[in-house]
Amino acid sequence: MRRLMILLLLCLAAPLARAQADSALLHDVLARLGRHAAVRADFTQTRRNPALDKPQVSEGRLLFVLGHGMLWQVVSPYPETLALTGSRSARVDADGQPHPVRGERGVSQVAQMLQGMLGGHIDEALRQFDVAASGTAAHWTLRFVPKQARVARVLGSIELQGDDYLQAIAIRMRDGGATDIRFAHTRDAGPLSALEKRALGLP
Repeated sequence: MRRLMILLLLCLAAPLARAQADSALLHDVLARLGRHAAVRADFTQTRRNPALDKPQVSEGRLLFVLGHGMLWQVVSPYPETLALTGSRSARVDADGQPHPVRGERGVSQVAQMLQGMLGGHIDEALRQFDVAASGTAAHWTLRFVPKQARVARVLGSIELQGDDYLQAIAIRMRDGGATDIRFAHTRDAGPLSALEKRALGLP
């Protein structure tokens, strides 16, 4: 009976130890990401759709400003700039003026989660996703699986990888679709242009 109790305790302790390790790594990652008030990066996005023979590839630049949102600037195959601020998405014209975009709820939800992550906060993500952390604080992976059955029928998982900065995002859909985003030349942003400030609603 004593051996059985010890075995049972060990079985219960292992998941608890993993959860504590996940939590510690998660907080280390958030602390690293939260040190950067404004970040720039180049990106390459590859989208795969089961209905299409070839993946769709786009390239551009990202600007993230803590507490204000992000600018997603596509350079090719055609120029387009999206301002993702809080739960809102808008297309930005040549003068830096944002125009609301409808029907982009999925984009806004992912962007909102990323804004929280890059800002060192994860409360909203933990309400909507089960999160598994692996690796080390210097080379980490976070995997998000939706808790709500309605969302889980569409979205399989979101996986983030990085070091001091976010370096990659992998989104897997239930229908076989996938989006992979790789970041390069990630660095602190430095001064923002007048157009960037206007698009993000900064003074």
